[in-house]
Amino acid sequence: MARKNPPDVEEPSQGDIEVGKPKSWAAGIPGVVHSMAPALRDMGVNRSRKTLLAMNHRDGFDCMSCAWPDPDHRKAFEYCENGAKAVNWEATPITVGSSFWAEHSVSDLRQRSEYWLGQQGRLTEPVYKAAGEDHYRPVRWGKAFSIIAEKLNSLATPDEAAFYTSGRTSNEAAFIYQLFVRAFGTNNLPDCSNMCHESTGWAMGQTLGIGKSTIAYDDFGKSDLIIIMGQNPGTNHPRMLTALEEAKNNGAEIVAVNPLPEAGLRRYKNPQEVKGIIGRGTEIADQYMQIRLGGDMALLQAVSKRVLDAEEAHPGTVLDAGFIQEHCEGLEELKAHLSHLDGDKVLEATGLRTDEIDELAARYLKAEKVIITWAMGLTQQKKGVATIKEIVNLLLLRGNIGKPGAGASPIRGHSNVQGDRTMGIWEQMPPAFLDAIEKEFGFNPPREHGTDSVQTIEKMRDGELKVFVAMGGNLVAAISDTHAAEAAMEKLEMSVQISTKLNRSHTVVGDEALILPTMGRTEIDRQAGGIQFVSVEDTVCAVHPSWGKVEPVGANLLSEVAIVSRLAQATLREKVNVDWSGFENDYDTIRDHISRVVEGCENYNQRIRQDGGFVMANGPRDSRTFPTATGKAMFTVNDLEHVQCPPGRLILQTLRSHDQFNTTIYGYNDRYRGIKKGRQVVFVNPEDLAALGLADGQYVDIHGEHADGKERVLRNYRAVAYPSARGCAAAYYPEANVLIPLESVVEGSNTPVSKQAIVRLEPAHDGATAKTPATN
Repeated sequence: MARKNPPDVEEPSQGDIEVGKPKSWAAGIPGVVHSMAPALRDMGVNRSRKTLLAMNHRDGFDCMSCAWPDPDHRKAFEYCENGAKAVNWEATPITVGSSFWAEHSVSDLRQRSEYWLGQQGRLTEPVYKAAGEDHYRPVRWGKAFSIIAEKLNSLATPDEAAFYTSGRTSNEAAFIYQLFVRAFGTNNLPDCSNMCHESTGWAMGQTLGIGKSTIAYDDFGKSDLIIIMGQNPGTNHPRMLTALEEAKNNGAEIVAVNPLPEAGLRRYKNPQEVKGIIGRGTEIADQYMQIRLGGDMALLQAVSKRVLDAEEAHPGTVLDAGFIQEHCEGLEELKAHLSHLDGDKVLEATGLRTDEIDELAARYLKAEKVIITWAMGLTQQKKGVATIKEIVNLLLLRGNIGKPGAGASPIRGHSNVQGDRTMGIWEQMPPAFLDAIEKEFGFNPPREHGTDSVQTIEKMRDGELKVFVAMGGNLVAAISDTHAAEAAMEKLEMSVQISTKLNRSHTVVGDEALILPTMGRTEIDRQAGGIQFVSVEDTVCAVHPSWGKVEPVGANLLSEVAIVSRLAQATLREKVNVDWSGFENDYDTIRDHISRVVEGCENYNQRIRQDGGFVMANGPRDSRTFPTATGKAMFTVNDLEHVQCPPGRLILQTLRSHDQFNTTIYGYNDRYRGIKKGRQVVFVNPEDLAALGLADGQYVDIHGEHADGKERVLRNYRAVAYPSARGCAAAYYPEANVLIPLESVVEGSNTPVSKQAIVRLEPAHDGATAKTPATN
């Protein structure tokens, strides 16, 4: 039997936290148990069967969690533990009833945790908080749209509104959302990519001409060497472990570069293989480099210098001279720059030994086909853009772009964050896209760049933004500088959230606020034109359809496409000649327009119906063509700058727990790191704790230190002795966002610098709680 009412939520206190030893392997039977038990408990057998067995299959729905690609030959259980948690979270039959809004004021909801809010169930009716009131009240759909439309049309300029997008939004919804926003008259289209892989887009766009992965899924199994940087696949995209296992079985070597030892990068016990159940599983990393935070750029430059030195010692035998001559520019400048690289500075920046760097360089020189793959551990460094340019430099030296088993592989987080950008969700879409919009729909979209996520908060703070509309996501929790972001959000005249479940952004609102409930990807989408499907683009540019498999949890729910269509009609009226009702009735009409507007999506309706969908063209991957300004791939010169950390301070990174996806908290355990019943912990190397005069288990206050001198502190966090890189610390996101100043952004991409905060630890301010609880 499925649950029908929300569970009683017990919020743990600091004293409840239990700390055990971190795990040395990932998945296995515990992964199966943690996948199935919650699903059967919360959804019941039938709903679990219909969802989990359809996830990531050709006739099913795409996982709403990460953007990991699907193999051609898919297994019956083509999902991972966190994918199952995401489905259980969305497809739960528990719903928020009308009485909930009378029982809980906005002020009350604001005191609740993200976990509690998510546990209340699915939203099923629009609600509205009027100015001066402290309660949401149910409202009819038509009234909700008219309230929003009236406010938008009252603004002095369309640029007084911003329209945010989450990476779970489908291609179809994203396309008509950006169309509505541009027809309204603004390019204020911030999205979650601004906070994760924006650095990737800028770096690869400037060097290769395209900000997307240059590999296909099958390339992992063909590679000789895979270098994994700044990511934790065991938690954030667990199905990657299967691809890494396949690569190891085919003879590949794997190097992990990460400040923390992560279980999934050490050993993988595949629960769909016998050796993953009764054996040791597969050893993943042949070399594990626990690098100092912010040191990746120095490491990459050091390896590139060793490659160039090897070529100088043995001319014509190391570099791919033919590839470089035909396809690249800038090698001589790179050689001259790296000839002056200071080896001592590299060691200081990385915290590594010379022999460790030599070993990585030797592996790279030996391999004919190399993939370098990364995630937010790199993109959220101050020098994130330059660091990714150094990845490109290293790959280009030996021609590791545009051949099987080799390439640049950014791993996207949210399921369709890449597809949303392809569909036009960007505040800086190029002129060619805007020209195509004008040609297709007969209106001239605005040309001035809009605001990204950080700029959106800044404009709220400065009173320049009056209305904020979010299709999915939880911006107020996801963005840096939590207190500043919340204060900025409260200055709005109106905030609107299109959501499946409650989160922090529903409690930190403008004078007026609305919540518009939407269907989830698991649910059958019936419209006037019949049952509809949507499409998404994964991290390797594969576009495929997604069909809901279970009945919607509420009869009053609308799809994202329907919500955007009706909001556009209410707001724009006759301003533009667009058949919004037609979009809602039949999503094929949307895809017809996409095929004529979005480059690479020609004949969309035909190609998306092919078995497994289609793969978008990618010049660097497919033909070694590079759509840069010069038509060639660019070696770049990047000045090395490592993090300067004053004595007695640490460099802190934010990270997810295993019971979490983005800002969604599934539970209070992080079993791979040995944490139970709490999230208020800071991971610190035991030698650093001793040097700071602190003890394992002691409660501390974490003070963020920044040039602006503002007080940013997390109080009463348990210090956990952890085998991390020396000089580094880690705490959970989004709680630790309070330590990241809004002004602390990546050079070039304006992404929050969440992997490089300078902090000091002091004994907890409240001595009464500075105690050492029991340890497992």
